[in-house]
Amino acid sequence: MLMSPAAVSTDLPPVNAGLPESRVLIIGTGGTICMQEGPDGLAPSDGFLESAMAPRTVFNDNSEPSVKLQARRNGHLVQLDSLRTPPTAYHRHIRYSVMEFDPLLDSSNISAADWASMATAVQENYHLFDGFVILHGTDSLAYTASALSFMLANLGKPVILTGSQAPIFALQSDAVDNLLGSLIIAGTFVIPEVCLFFRDKLYRGNRTTKVSATSFEAFASPNCEPLAKVNGLGISVNWPLVLRPTTIAEFKVFKHLDTTHVACLRVFPGIKPEMVDAVLHLPDLRGIILETFGMGNIPGGADGRLPEVIRSAVERGIIVVNVSQCVNGFVSPVYAPGTKLGRLGVIFGLDLTAEAALAKLSHLIALPDLSQKDIVSHFSRSLRGEMTEIAHQSFSHPTNPVDYSSRLTPMESAFTALGYAIQNGEIQVVKDLLDGDGNQLLKTADYAGNTAVHLAAVSGNSEIMLELLKRGASVHQRNRADNSPLFLATLSGKDDCAKLLKTAGAHLSVEEIERGPLAKYRREMPANEREPYSISFA
Repeated sequence: MLMSPAAVSTDLPPVNAGLPESRVLIIGTGGTICMQEGPDGLAPSDGFLESAMAPRTVFNDNSEPSVKLQARRNGHLVQLDSLRTPPTAYHRHIRYSVMEFDPLLDSSNISAADWASMATAVQENYHLFDGFVILHGTDSLAYTASALSFMLANLGKPVILTGSQAPIFALQSDAVDNLLGSLIIAGTFVIPEVCLFFRDKLYRGNRTTKVSATSFEAFASPNCEPLAKVNGLGISVNWPLVLRPTTIAEFKVFKHLDTTHVACLRVFPGIKPEMVDAVLHLPDLRGIILETFGMGNIPGGADGRLPEVIRSAVERGIIVVNVSQCVNGFVSPVYAPGTKLGRLGVIFGLDLTAEAALAKLSHLIALPDLSQKDIVSHFSRSLRGEMTEIAHQSFSHPTNPVDYSSRLTPMESAFTALGYAIQNGEIQVVKDLLDGDGNQLLKTADYAGNTAVHLAAVSGNSEIMLELLKRGASVHQRNRADNSPLFLATLSGKDDCAKLLKTAGAHLSVEEIERGPLAKYRREMPANEREPYSISFA
């Protein structure tokens, strides 16, 4: 569980008058990264902000040491000490605080209850920070990344897990690079996924697996390219691969994922069917992840005793998922043993990792009112980008509605046309433009940093706003004046657009509330009622 709450204070930090600042909350759970040598060997140590980050100039520009950041801990509003990075290559500072678990955990002891605590920490502070970094031991890091990806639904901000193979206090360590990379990405890019950052690569969390116990390159994502890479020129984001929400829904947390009703079993040559049968008869077991050979094969052939054991379990309501023992590739009914399993009702996990399969099945089983048929149906679809679904070809005629100017790039010209269509309320033109290259247009901004959502917020056309949100446009992106679309819609009196944005998970930052139309009202409120995100603009 998290630390007991400190004294509550509601004084807001001053607004930075220089470069813009992003706010990131670091949630420290323990792990090697924060370990120090003790009488019994390495053990997690607290006070990470003061002992590990404050002395290092890459984490601390030594400005405004008294700035406190508001946060929520165990339901209480608290103030946390903060530090600020020097200006990044993206012309902003990252201001951050650290909130630590008490006690700090060795990751081999992580449980579903700890996952719920991490998810709760993100949920409580979602309106107060631009991104989140979770410090975690490497042993179960891929399991936690997979679990949180299913627990955090309709995510609109980055949640990045990281750790290190050597403590940050060691002379030779990967900790500084891993933590700094995570911090900059979380405070710079709106990548609305649960990710894992290690050795200069940002992976989708539920695609990762630990591949080395000693190497600094400890994690891999065999079936999915990294979402971003850090190199000498900066950070390269693979935007077409980044998932974006395509439903109009607020951020939500599912806290009841529980692995105690699911088993993982790795088959091996000569395994006795009785062994598998014993596992399948465990009390309260509801599902099992079978790690099979190659593309989904099991010992004993298609007509052996083992398929009969599995058939009996499926008939009793046990959900059986087939994933490959191979690091790379997928399961498919190519060979007779795999085909036989499919006919028995076994789910093919395609290219799911064992960690993601365990988390996904545990998540679905914990959802209320889902029948076994519903669970099977949901499992066969990608929910958080955890598996590669079979693609179907589609054909369309290319559209070129824009007369490109020699002074603008094709994308700038297309965005200009989109802006005019939004301003004029031409919904069909908006749809046509987005059908052409919508993914790129939705993350493009004008010279003032305004995205299509910013423009729609000011124009006030709710039909266009709905179309943008349905296509995965971010509601959290801020323009160069550090204004969100919700702030502009509220300031412009576009109530319908403001309601849509809030339904999609948008919220006002602390600074926007101070600058906004309710600032005077807020200052006149009693101090104990000034919770930043309790103010609602109807």
